[in-house]
Amino acid sequence: MEKQTGPFELASHYLRLKPDSSIEVLTGGDEFWKQLMQGELGDFRHEYLVVTTTFCGDWPSWENHVNGDEIVFLLSGKVEFLLEHDEDITSVIIDKPGHYVFVPRNTWHTAKTSVDTTMLFITAGDGTQLRPA
Repeated sequence: MEKQTGPFELASHYLRLKPDSSIEVLTGGDEFWKQLMQGELGDFRHEYLVVTTTFCGDWPSWENHVNGDEIVFLLSGKVEFLLEHDEDITSVIIDKPGHYVFVPRNTWHTAKTSVDTTMLFITAGDGTQLRPA
């Protein structure tokens, strides 16, 4: 069976970048996140997940990717990223489309905004942890 090549919208069709350099298109949305958290999509070991998300308001939780780095690009809006490492919190303001923040592995992070903000995430998916903000 031949793979579909698109066009796709990244907000609704996420990308799974596999260790063998292949790409899998995954249908996004609430059901995706439920399946991911229940382990139904595998462990994402040595894989990256690429998604876009739009939000208006502070994230309800902190997250930490213990097994890999993350890159977060601003597509529109304005966001304050908070990065916590060794109990030290750094604030990074991103307010120009195309600018990004690099989140080193094992760094707790969250985001704050009061405007519609769209970001592109390239995330090491294996072992992601969450805690309330």
